[in-house]
Amino acid sequence: MKIAITILLFLTVSLTAIAQSPEKMSYQAIIRKADNTLVINGPISLRVIVRQGASTGTAVYQETHNVNTNNNGLVSLEIGTGASTGNAFSAIAWQTGPYFIETQVDCTGGSNYNIISITQLLSVPYALHAKTADRIVGSSTTNPYRSVVIPFITSRNIATTDINNTVECTKSATLTLTSNFANMLVGDTINLEAHNGAILSIQAASDVQLNYKLNGSASFTSATGNVSFGFLRKINTNTYIISGQ
Repeated sequence: MKIAITILLFLTVSLTAIAQSPEKMSYQAIIRKADNTLVINGPISLRVIVRQGASTGTAVYQETHNVNTNNNGLVSLEIGTGASTGNAFSAIAWQTGPYFIETQVDCTGGSNYNIISITQLLSVPYALHAKTADRIVGSSTTNPYRSVVIPFITSRNIATTDINNTVECTKSATLTLTSNFANMLVGDTINLEAHNGAILSIQAASDVQLNYKLNGSASFTSATGNVSFGFLRKINTNTYIISGQ
């Protein structure tokens, strides 16, 4: 049975000064069947492969996880803490990227994996690379890498503070993607959440592409007592893609 996956780039880096503690990236994904129905409240097996150079490049790290989806089809895990084979996660030379995350899943919890996603890692590896640089220069200070939650209850334009953070919509409002928003670089993302009946709308300006459509729009409609979520990513000047809606 073919499986689809919606990747939510809630990839965050947890670094520590204690050598024995593993580096790790938090990872969340929504698992759907080929007919787009959610795989809910069930055990799945997930294999993660880190590839270097290209989406089909050398596998420098591999691990497996046995986890359960929740009633929204969401699975959460930490890359770097699974059952690994071969090299250690901490041995990845992030400075020699680019790197790609290949995700494979068996929705029955077995080992009949299907390749369902290959995603290039962009800003996250550089946080790990910063750890390498700190070790080289002898720094003992490690900064946290966390997503800041930005309350969103009034329609407005995209802002610098939104970048790589979470926009939390608790009252229906529209976020407008303005032209030539240079503060958001290619590869930067914004996590989007609509809460408890609120509708978070995304509207592109007339010369801005959203999901390859000029002046495109999208929305996240939440049910009472629930959350709808996804993410926005910049892929070129005045060009964005959005998923999870």
